[in-house]
Amino acid sequence: MEQRRMRQRYLGGRLGRVVAKQANFAQVQLEDGLRLLCTRRARLKKTGQSVWVGDRVTIEEIDPQAGQGVITAIAPRQTTFTRPPVANASQILLLFALAQPDLDPWQLSRFLLCVEATPALKPLVCLNKCDLVSVEVQQMWQARLATWGYPPLLLTVQQQQGYDPLYPCLAGQITLLAGPSGVGKSSLIRSLLPEVAVRVAAVSGKLQRGRHTTRHVELYELPGQGWLVDSPGFNKPELTIAPQQLAAQFPEIRQRQQQASCQFSDCWHREEPGCVVRGDWERYAHYLRFLEEALQAETLRQRQPDAEAAFKLKMRPTGRPDYEPRLDAKKYRRRSRRQRHQLLEQWQVTAEDDPGEPDS
Repeated sequence: MEQRRMRQRYLGGRLGRVVAKQANFAQVQLEDGLRLLCTRRARLKKTGQSVWVGDRVTIEEIDPQAGQGVITAIAPRQTTFTRPPVANASQILLLFALAQPDLDPWQLSRFLLCVEATPALKPLVCLNKCDLVSVEVQQMWQARLATWGYPPLLLTVQQQQGYDPLYPCLAGQITLLAGPSGVGKSSLIRSLLPEVAVRVAAVSGKLQRGRHTTRHVELYELPGQGWLVDSPGFNKPELTIAPQQLAAQFPEIRQRQQQASCQFSDCWHREEPGCVVRGDWERYAHYLRFLEEALQAETLRQRQPDAEAAFKLKMRPTGRPDYEPRLDAKKYRRRSRRQRHQLLEQWQVTAEDDPGEPDS
């Protein structure tokens, strides 16, 4: 009876995709639509293999009745996005609002830089809450972002308007939905997938800022053979681009460099003579601001101690290499015999010079 039960329980070697992850548990959807709550095999943890949303994984030791399984292998990732940690995404849908909260050009430009710095990920810009602004404002932002190199899609999630151009962009793609808090990301998912219960919240009336409603990364299957990844909103993504690579993330700079080249190959596009990038284009001020930030971050990284210097190699008796923390030499260095004698002599001289308390 027990052997029969184990045979029913073990259906190993099935493929699935991680659709959500919280703490040490991951929800995996198999190819037949079955969802399992899975843990990671200890071998994967020891080898440093983490499970991300979007990963293609192999499931073994499946218990369909309990809805549980064990992840035993992770397929190689085609793309990675570290914040939030998402694997195998093909594009990023940046959702911003034209009002409540107002669209901040600096914030949008920062998001675009983070997307451009991620290889093999295509940015797609959507502007929500178009019903709160005039047609002239909508056309102004369309023309403005077109000069940036990102023609936007205009949406009104509340009335479900403007979805026709969006559907072909999502079909057959794994799309990471990102943007600041309060722009309508959760509302967009709820309108695309009415059967999915997603929390939404109103924008703060006092601060005109969005409230965080999404607490973890989750993957939703769209009817058009695609996936949509919902991620927690954040107003200021971390800029980790090296200063030397910053200019390549601007479509305007790439277009200018295709037509001509700067006089110096290491041009920072600031005050150098013969620069073809410097000029009167809108995001040039953005470039200078982000360049200064990237240079300051690189200076701080260079001042930090090398991580490898904090460890030293130690060979075990079995011949296996191992690393252990390197102790601070000044803090843990043993005093020499001469130094100990000097300290003792100083202490004796101090004790002789001290008259002490008088006898009563």
